[in-house]
Amino acid sequence: METAPQNQILNKSNASFPVASPPPQIALMQMITGYWLSQTIYAAAKLGIADHLKTGEHHYTELAKNTEANPEALYRLLRALASVGIFAETEPGKFITTPLAVLLQSDSDGSLRDFSIMMGDKEHYGSWGNIMYAVKTGDSSFKDVFGMDVFQYYTQNPEPAEIFDRAMTSFSEMEVIGVIADYDFSGIRTLVDVAGGHGSLLTSVLKANPNMTGILFDLANVIERAKSHIVNSEVSDRCQLISGSFFDYVPTGADAYILKHIIHDWDDERAIAILKQCHQAMTHHSKILVVEQVIPPGNDSFMGKMLDVNMLVMCPGGKERTAEEFAQIFTKAGFKMTRIIPTHAIVSIVEGIPVPV
Repeated sequence: METAPQNQILNKSNASFPVASPPPQIALMQMITGYWLSQTIYAAAKLGIADHLKTGEHHYTELAKNTEANPEALYRLLRALASVGIFAETEPGKFITTPLAVLLQSDSDGSLRDFSIMMGDKEHYGSWGNIMYAVKTGDSSFKDVFGMDVFQYYTQNPEPAEIFDRAMTSFSEMEVIGVIADYDFSGIRTLVDVAGGHGSLLTSVLKANPNMTGILFDLANVIERAKSHIVNSEVSDRCQLISGSFFDYVPTGADAYILKHIIHDWDDERAIAILKQCHQAMTHHSKILVVEQVIPPGNDSFMGKMLDVNMLVMCPGGKERTAEEFAQIFTKAGFKMTRIIPTHAIVSIVEGIPVPV
């Protein structure tokens, strides 16, 4: 299958459509067709193309055979991805990985393979196809499509739940680095990770703070899936696993309680209920640390603004919040918001202390 050399293609495309300032129609068309790219990445991630290319250059026919794909269709998919820097066609029909493609390998540092699969599978993609329901009703598109809320669904469907857990763990890695670098945990002796999933945040904090002990608290089915990660984490002797629902109780007496991407799952009423459970569990010197994307004012681009729409689609009542909105729910739950600490990641740490009742 003959193709022009890549540099010739780039030169011709640059001459026709300057990359720095595309016409408004072209710019908007690229936005409108954004799902073409995200679903193309999803297909490559699902097929494990980046894993197959770890050994070096492969012809698309070999890749098609190894992934049970149609050769011509796979070539067209890879050619499209190479045009945006995911894989590269070195000579006609032969492809290699690129720095972006490495992130689609299953075991690469910061891998986004599971995240891509989660976003492209029916749970997310099907719900986003029903976005008009959420916009018109204010209720979850996911619930309308699947007949239950997303938390019930994952409890009843272990395979997509496992993909979700792995996706959140890998996505969390870049955020964890920022949280550890930009927050001083040295004065905390015991830290409870509330709804901490597989425990990637907690184990990373414990590794960075050898005098700290931790408690991973989540639903029983999540704790069961977390056990192998904790055992292999090198801090299992300092990490206790407790199962339960944060609507019922939270382990008591810790110095700090951290909740990463938890409060954004819920409307204000239920977010306040979760925070109140943490408040009841605290001593007078405890702190609460809510790790979320805090929406800034103005029209500047910010990932949290699109994540906020994702919460509208996926979670009944879920939303991202501004600094003022965090202050309001903190006050209603019995906390004083002391500060918001930006991190080198895309999240901030909203810190609070309990106010005596």
